[in-house]
Amino acid sequence: MISQTPSREPRTIVVIGNGMVGHRFCERLVECDVEDQYRIVTFCEESRPAYDRVGLSKYFTHRDAGQLMLADPAWYAEHDIELHVGDKAVSINRFDRVVESQQGRRIGYDILVLATGSSPFVPPTPGVDLPGVFVYRTIDDLDQMLAWGESAKRAAVIGGGLLGLEAAKAVLDMGLEAHVVEFAPRLMPRQLDERGSQILVSQIESLGAKVHLNRQTRQILGEHRVTGMAFADETSLDVDMVVVSAGIRPRDELAKACGLDLGPRGGVIVNDALLTSDPHIYAIGEVALHRGMIYGLVAPGYDMAETLAKNLTGDSGEFRGADLSTKLKLMGVDVASFGQYEADADVAKCVSFEDPIAGIYKKLLVTSDGRHLLGGMLVGDASDFTRLLSLCKSGKPLPGSASDLLGMGGAATAGAADLDDDCQICSCNNVTKGTVCAAIRGGVTAVGELKKCTKAGTGCGGCIPLVTDILNAELKLSGQKVDLSLCEHFAYTRQELFQIVKVKGCRTFDALLASHGAGHGCEICKPAVASILASLWNDPILKREHATLQDTNDRFLANIQRGGLYSVVPRVAGGEVTPDKLIALGTVAKKFGLYTKITGGQRVDLFGARVQDLPDIWADLVEAGFESGHAYGKSLRTVKSCVGSTWCRYGVGDSVGFAIRIENRYKGLRSPHKLKGGVSGCVRECAEAQGKDFGLIATEQGYNLYVCGNGGAKPRHADLLAADLDEETCIRYLDRFLMYYVTTADRLTRTSVWLDKLEGGIEHLRAVVIDDKLGLCADLEAMMQRVVDTYRCEWKDVVDDPELQQRFRQFVNTDESEPDIEFVSERGQSRPADWPDEAELAQLQLPNGKAYIPAIDGRTWVRVGNVKDFPQDGGGTIRYGYAQIAVFQFASRGEWYATSNMCPHKREFVLSRGILGDVQGEPKVACPLHKKTFSLKTGQCLTGEEYVIDTYPVKIDGDDVLLYLPPPGRLAEAPAVEQRRCGTGCHSCSGSPVAIGQSV
Repeated sequence: MISQTPSREPRTIVVIGNGMVGHRFCERLVECDVEDQYRIVTFCEESRPAYDRVGLSKYFTHRDAGQLMLADPAWYAEHDIELHVGDKAVSINRFDRVVESQQGRRIGYDILVLATGSSPFVPPTPGVDLPGVFVYRTIDDLDQMLAWGESAKRAAVIGGGLLGLEAAKAVLDMGLEAHVVEFAPRLMPRQLDERGSQILVSQIESLGAKVHLNRQTRQILGEHRVTGMAFADETSLDVDMVVVSAGIRPRDELAKACGLDLGPRGGVIVNDALLTSDPHIYAIGEVALHRGMIYGLVAPGYDMAETLAKNLTGDSGEFRGADLSTKLKLMGVDVASFGQYEADADVAKCVSFEDPIAGIYKKLLVTSDGRHLLGGMLVGDASDFTRLLSLCKSGKPLPGSASDLLGMGGAATAGAADLDDDCQICSCNNVTKGTVCAAIRGGVTAVGELKKCTKAGTGCGGCIPLVTDILNAELKLSGQKVDLSLCEHFAYTRQELFQIVKVKGCRTFDALLASHGAGHGCEICKPAVASILASLWNDPILKREHATLQDTNDRFLANIQRGGLYSVVPRVAGGEVTPDKLIALGTVAKKFGLYTKITGGQRVDLFGARVQDLPDIWADLVEAGFESGHAYGKSLRTVKSCVGSTWCRYGVGDSVGFAIRIENRYKGLRSPHKLKGGVSGCVRECAEAQGKDFGLIATEQGYNLYVCGNGGAKPRHADLLAADLDEETCIRYLDRFLMYYVTTADRLTRTSVWLDKLEGGIEHLRAVVIDDKLGLCADLEAMMQRVVDTYRCEWKDVVDDPELQQRFRQFVNTDESEPDIEFVSERGQSRPADWPDEAELAQLQLPNGKAYIPAIDGRTWVRVGNVKDFPQDGGGTIRYGYAQIAVFQFASRGEWYATSNMCPHKREFVLSRGILGDVQGEPKVACPLHKKTFSLKTGQCLTGEEYVIDTYPVKIDGDDVLLYLPPPGRLAEAPAVEQRRCGTGCHSCSGSPVAIGQSV
């Protein structure tokens, strides 16, 4: 570490390279408040500042580099960092300590940091220089690929590692036929074994790509452009585009030219302080060779950046290597590996779990005595990665058997208290349990506060349940009362609210809020209460008093997908379907251009439906004899069956007939989480009944009833509740079991987790359901019978009601519809710089008492609809030129708001479908995709991120709704991007955007 001798003049740190690692180093210096200590200069070779290379494939979805930017030039200026964009450092004079750039700049340095990263390795294959061959590394590379892709149809990606699979995803998103060519006998050979690779291959090929293993490219074919590839095994592949992603090489040419020590295969040699052979030069990231290792992952680079920043700001630290454990989502498939995943049989034993239907493979290596976890891999489901990685790194004995860790033993899984402080809780933002605990011990008492101060849970949101468990465990440990309130609006648990609604007879959310709540509700309590009301009273969920309580899936009776489109899943009870109905499904799919897929629950899913087409789709399906499959709700999804005694030579029970009966009985039940069932006709278990929330297996004496299994995120073997039952007894026990779960489970809790946390476990459940220990069985049966007797098909309700159909219009102010169009506002927000502040607005009153806003920048009041066009306590979308604007009638507050309809997180046009609420009095809307919330007043993101949405003034004139808007063209200064689909329903382009005028 360089001595920190006080100096009057700030010392100069020059950072060569402004990639992810170079930017992270600058960030950490800024956080250490070094303005008086250091002058920071950074050279950026590309035409734009640092951006997220890991998320490059997102660029193919929206073609907006801004989404990937880690910081804009204003951030560097704000923190006095001299950023030289588009200016490559070309030489280092170590004697004079000067860096010279391509544009002639000469910057002297006291400390030089090399963060030059790496460049793609391009194999010396004949034809690699042909037009149509690209590398996958920068946004400029992607722009070239996009331009070439307009005239291409088939593309091959050379390389089946992490970057290669990301490139293959990009090729699919371009709408091209995709091929992955890998020299090794398996994909991701550094992370997966043979079986893990096979599962990953099957998952990737199910998405539309083709994988070629054991293929060495001998030549890229073509004269004036790529026409194909020839392989060493004498086979060939016709393609008109090739993307090379076969590895990386450290960009050490500057270091080599100035005489720094390099490794025999490249890379700048550094010690544990990241110091090179020159006492004034450091190296971090993919250019650094540390203990013989060059890390090709961003996380080790970030660790290097943080270590060096500490050393240069008076702290001390050493980089002793990095954990190569990874958790990624490749082409939509979860893949993770940690520790050792291969070892000799005399050193370790292997425990594995495989579900080829769901595309899940899990493998753990434990010591030969079975007491310690050495490592493992997860494909298709990486939800246990954090817990397993922590256990592996800690060296602690296993809390149970190795099979329990994979959920195969039915035992409760380890909780938050079992995790070490250095366990990574949030992989998106690299937040450890220790960081979360420190915040809690510092006075944080709510999950929302934790998200803001630690950033945990502000990425994908998948760690929120674990963050909540840690919070509750820490508060309990410190002797504080754990607040189990549903949210700030109800000081009760979901279970307590269920009993209140039942006993008090509350029939609406507003009635419950008035008697037992506060404020105006939110995206947590509204759906939870809506579910309770449906479970007890079973009113149609689209009644006006219930409609805007629902998440978007329930509100529009379909599952929201990418691009704000929906998927439609008709019910196919027990998996039995007639030929005429199959033909009807195909006819509907062709008529509306929908992508079709067979689900794991023996149904057909129709993807890509526009919200305005949903009523017409349902009309055709209802006419063909279908009804809602409730795939959108926290309710019964399917009851899977084998063919049973009807066809199977081994069958001893009519599994199909019984599955249909059960599914039709419980199809209207709303529950804390989704429910799945199964009925197998014999012990061969072809319907996988023991991996369901409830399952029945036929025996010679009747049926064995299993409950609380889960084949999803955390596989759990179901427990036997009772054996050798007749059908009527099965139904009676199921009525009791399901209603007891609905009555007592917490929100969004699967039956498997519920049972694991239920005091007394399966024995208690058996006593309640079979022995009537609590004297509730008659009540539970009566509650279920009410649900059965009041069932109505929600799709048919819409088909039969023109007023309900109006809620599915794309735009409130026009019956026309169009593909979604992105727009960029002129200044990033709609209010111009000279907009009156709140005090000035208060003075601008018309004689009738209505606020007057002067015509600024050509803006005027524009009528966008009638009051009755917008749902109470909900939103609707209006079309304005090429823009979409969400207008919200927050009736319970007596207020109106308008914002851009596009959520800046995933840039989807969905905000009008979000749930309204408030937080500490601030009105907000929750994006229906990922529940990020935005202030309706300021547009600021309220969940800790730096996103912002545009807001617009609204006023009501009689029954008219008016917005204060600029001329339509001013909302589309930047070239618009139009989302279009080819209409064939194929996977590769469904929902993918292309530029206006581009061929599809």
